[in-house]
Amino acid sequence: MSQPVQHIRFCTSRDGTRIAYATSGSGPPLVWLGHWVRHLNLDWESPIWRPWLSLLVRRHTLIRYDYRGCGLSDRQGVEFSLDKHVEDLEAVVQAARLDSFTLFAQAGGGAVAMTYAARYPQRLNRLVLYGCQARGRSVRGMPLDAAKESDALLKLIEFGWRNEGPTYGQFFATLHIPDAGADQIRAFSDLLRLTTSPANALEILRAFFAADVSEFVPKIRIPTLVMHAREDPIIPFNEGRSVASLIPNAQFVPLESRNHILQEAETAWRPMVDSLDQFFPNRDAEPGGPMDALLSELTAREHQVLELIAQGLDNGSIGSRLGISERTARNHASTIFSKLGVNTRAQAIVQARDAGFGIKANR
Repeated sequence: MSQPVQHIRFCTSRDGTRIAYATSGSGPPLVWLGHWVRHLNLDWESPIWRPWLSLLVRRHTLIRYDYRGCGLSDRQGVEFSLDKHVEDLEAVVQAARLDSFTLFAQAGGGAVAMTYAARYPQRLNRLVLYGCQARGRSVRGMPLDAAKESDALLKLIEFGWRNEGPTYGQFFATLHIPDAGADQIRAFSDLLRLTTSPANALEILRAFFAADVSEFVPKIRIPTLVMHAREDPIIPFNEGRSVASLIPNAQFVPLESRNHILQEAETAWRPMVDSLDQFFPNRDAEPGGPMDALLSELTAREHQVLELIAQGLDNGSIGSRLGISERTARNHASTIFSKLGVNTRAQAIVQARDAGFGIKANR
């Protein structure tokens, strides 16, 4: 796929930091909080990130931005914290004039995305989390050896980042992508020095290590897909599984990979793509299309129940709202799932929101 035209603009976060963001492609908007080692001007040329961009831009208007302190965003005199990162996301969403969009987060961006999703459910129609965690490594507690390893990693960044030799870059690349090829290792190594300074890199990592969004995760009430590599060397698989267990009705997809950043040549790439295709809405579901035909099969009461399902209510709450028993609400929900041809509540919410249910009530 050839590189689509991208438009780079700047917006200002709450503390005055300028954030560079880019838009490309067409279709429903998707905001991507990828790994922080990226650069808006270089991502499309990177063998690491080009496959990801090509995947996400296939069916969406892709909005992505350089983290504060990185790429084209302000690098000097910048403060780093989870709250600052959330404010940057808010600034990009406002500048891009997004009312409703999909949020796709990776690695440390997951903490930002989960906080945002809990605070602003009315703005999101779905959430995708890849290789994420609710608790940074400094928060969740580590054995002494693991703590020493983290300290050593930070020291290595501090002293090795500017090293023009291949050793440091190879170490950092293989730490994140153990099965990377020579071209990928070289590209990731080069991108390290082009993305940011060693001082900023240290502060970015310290902020993510200290992040704890455990209180926000159970409050997320939008359709969510969680994917995690079984042998992720950076964020343990159990952390991703924990996130999925805390988000009501979240779908969890384990990926058979040793890489923190999945690569297109891996066997796990196809299952990831298939999971995204199943989770994202079918563009055939247009007015007068198959989805309208399915909705026409619902009774007036089932339309009421589906509206409340789309708002994120459980069967007990739906029963209270409509003056019916929880069991009756559950029976209505089962009938609706059958008529829509879905197997889970999360799938029903996705279908309903794509058809316009639940969104206006949350605004």
